[in-house]
Amino acid sequence: MSITKDRKTEIIDQYRRDPQDTGSPEVQIALLTARINELTEHLRTHKKDHASRRGLLMMVSKRSGLLNYLRHKDRTRYLAVIGRLGLRK
Repeated sequence: MSITKDRKTEIIDQYRRDPQDTGSPEVQIALLTARINELTEHLRTHKKDHASRRGLLMMVSKRSGLLNYLRHKDRTRYLAVIGRLGLRK
């Protein structure tokens, strides 16, 4: 139900801005999106898993906050991230 270490490294490599970057908003948003997608698939089969549903809602809220921050801070980076991840805003 969680992201493997290899998958996480792959996502960080795709979205980082420089070789030492692991915590920029783009990377955080991409990691949260991957976790949200996996958890959504889990909840499709386990409809009564309310604890995981709560975790999903918290992750969605955190991603929304990061997207708002990025939208106000740098609009071009925001548009690039939502375009690459396929998010609608």
